[in-house]
Amino acid sequence: MSGPDDASAPDEAIPAHPVTELDDVVHQRVRLGILTIAHEARRVEFRFLRTQLDLTAGNLSKHLSVLETAGLIQVEKGYEGRRGRTWITLTPAGSTALAEEIAQLKQLIARVEITNTTEDR
Repeated sequence: MSGPDDASAPDEAIPAHPVTELDDVVHQRVRLGILTIAHEARRVEFRFLRTQLDLTAGNLSKHLSVLETAGLIQVEKGYEGRRGRTWITLTPAGSTALAEEIAQLKQLIARVEITNTTEDR
């Protein structure tokens, strides 16, 4: 008879659910948006991000700080004419983290689609 300990045997190990591989830093809605926009644009200006994501400057700054600390983006401050500007670029680690997040989300979607097509609900 099988018991709860049987599932921990290496040859019968059940793989972790894809949701366990989601990165909390990347998966947060605003940060995922920042990474996606930075990936699409290669270099994006702070005000554009703020407008696109409908955020206050302070809220966006906090999210950028989390991503920068994690090494996923690079923040560059400078001037365009006389106006101060802040530009955000995705780092190689950021590109990798975004790709891994998308791969896990695709696995989750596939599981839902399989469940919806194999069972009558």
